[in-house]
Amino acid sequence: MITQDLAEFIAKTSYSNLPEAVVNQTKLCFLDFLGVSLRGSRSKSARIVRNILSNRGDSQDIGESSTVIIGNTATPLDAALANGVSAHCLDLDDGHRLAQLHPGACVIPAALALAESYHKTGKEFITAMVVGYQVAIKVGMILNPGHRQKGFHSTGTCGTLGAAGAAAKMMGLDDEGILNALGLAGTQAAGLLESDHAGSMAKHLHAGKAAQSGVLSALLAKDGFTGAPNILEGKEGLFKAMGKQKEEKNSLKKYGTGNCLHDEFEILRVYFKKYPVCRHLHSSLDAAISIIKNKNLKITDIHDITVETYEIAACHNNYYPHSVEGIRQSLPLSLALTIIKGDLNLEDIQRKNLTNEIIGTDEITEPDEITEPDEKNRTNEITEITSKIRIKCDEDLNKLYPEKRPSKVTITTREHVYTERIDLAKGEPENPFTLDEMLNKFINLNPHVDVNVLKVLDELEDANIKELMNSLNPALKYPYSCIK
Repeated sequence: MITQDLAEFIAKTSYSNLPEAVVNQTKLCFLDFLGVSLRGSRSKSARIVRNILSNRGDSQDIGESSTVIIGNTATPLDAALANGVSAHCLDLDDGHRLAQLHPGACVIPAALALAESYHKTGKEFITAMVVGYQVAIKVGMILNPGHRQKGFHSTGTCGTLGAAGAAAKMMGLDDEGILNALGLAGTQAAGLLESDHAGSMAKHLHAGKAAQSGVLSALLAKDGFTGAPNILEGKEGLFKAMGKQKEEKNSLKKYGTGNCLHDEFEILRVYFKKYPVCRHLHSSLDAAISIIKNKNLKITDIHDITVETYEIAACHNNYYPHSVEGIRQSLPLSLALTIIKGDLNLEDIQRKNLTNEIIGTDEITEPDEITEPDEKNRTNEITEITSKIRIKCDEDLNKLYPEKRPSKVTITTREHVYTERIDLAKGEPENPFTLDEMLNKFINLNPHVDVNVLKVLDELEDANIKELMNSLNPALKYPYSCIK
């Protein structure tokens, strides 16, 4: 039974049987989470959530004892929600290409909130993260691609199971309690892709609610609240309701729990992101940057741009997004910005009047938004480049998905045709970031934070998580403590 297998894995996994590579990777995931969440906590959606939570009373017996990044403290339920939104709202959080989800934004806020509240050790926190990632990813691998094809966002659905697994481990639940927590998480699993493709903030909520529901599931199970023991494979369980059973049978043979659950820690196969846009766009952006830099092309040289890629990436073809969230899902606009800048970062997306035709001035409300003096000329440049972009679904490339996420970009000038193909974007385990690159990502996102405070992560396993977050808090709040 799949749900039972997952519960047994959660119960049996201990820090002592984690390979060194897994521990080191878990630390990288936490580093990435902190950097992305700290910057993401300044976003409009994160501020809205914090404001709502700070204005309502809560009678939780656990008390306000968990860190809300750049906020105060809150109950574990509220902290998990707020930090999950902050972690996911920039589209810079880690992910897993076969599971088609972002595990860190769901799992880490749940584990962190309870680790602080219950004064757990770094070793316990690391172990909870590992099992949470494993559960979320394994469920995602079994369910997809059918799950996604039915319109579900795996981060919100499978991420809820992962968050519950991490929370249950964090609280030291027994076998029955873990199984109940998974059962309760499965019945709360939610998240629809319409939220993503509509360019709405609801996408951010998927991760926050997954983290919060995971914590709630574990808290309820601790007090004897029961959940369905076959919530995944039951006759009316999650697999039947949210997946395609024929595909799941094949996925179970390939990725299923059983022995495969124990033979590899999936946290080793997560990717980290360079660009603040949907992961399906990254291989196209990498390919374009390679051409621009290696051939030293000028914008004025470009006559035509063709992107041939797999179906899901090709469907991100909105030429006129109307929000920052929409830009993050738009291949043509993201590609145009990348070609113009030779790169793509948050500042490129979070500018006022990015283009009058595409986004209104009231849609971007980041504290650090930038207005360029030659914004009108830049708008014209973006529009011109976007009009030259053609996106095609290539059947041969589509067959390589999801094992690979390929894109072939062709840039035509008056005299030459340049083509670059990228099968796996930067940040995948086969094409990883170095530690220095990970640290630079943190610094670039949070230039006012002294990176020396992150040295405490070197010995994360020996830390008391509550004391760790207390030591990080002053640095993580400055200079944004005035932001409510």
